[in-house]
Amino acid sequence: MSFQDFDNMPIAWEDHEDIAMALYNKFGDEFTESKIYRIRFTELLDWILEIPNFEGTREGSTEGHLEQIQAKWVYEWRSNQK
Repeated sequence: MSFQDFDNMPIAWEDHEDIAMALYNKFGDEFTESKIYRIRFTELLDWILEIPNFEGTREGSTEGHLEQIQAKWVYEWRSNQK
């Protein structure tokens, strides 16, 4: 398997870190830590469903998944501020 194949692998709800990295890549530093935590879950859910290779469904989402994704997104944002 080549490295390019990793970009095409399916992403599921349990892949919190992959989802967070995709959101950071999409929005960059537009969202700071405090802004990330103020995003409405309905809006976050819509953005996640737009991620290429994301195979989850709206019905498969949970509050726990969305909270974990927000936390991982903040971690990704922080690690890019150095």
